[in-house]
Amino acid sequence: MIGQIVYARAGRDKGKFLVVVGQEERYLFVADGKERPLSRPKRKNPKHLSQTGTRLKPEQFLTDRALRRALAIYRHTEIMEEDE
Repeated sequence: MIGQIVYARAGRDKGKFLVVVGQEERYLFVADGKERPLSRPKRKNPKHLSQTGTRLKPEQFLTDRALRRALAIYRHTEIMEEDE
C-alpha cells in the first residue's frame, strides 16, 4: 500500500491527490510534499480515501520535492485523460 496514490474523499484534504507513506493498524499516513510534507504526514481513515490504482516507485517520494513533482505529473495526466 505504501507508494499508492490516493484521492481524498473527506476532510480538509478532500479533492486532493496524496501518496500513502506509512500505515498503522487502522490508519494510513499520507503526504503531498507541500501542505503535508513527508516529515509530518496526515493520519487518515482508509474509508475516506479512494485508490487510484497507481503506485509510485520509492525514489519518487524520497523527498518532498520529488513527491510534489510526481503528483503534479499524475494530476496532469489525469486532466489530459479526462479531456479526451
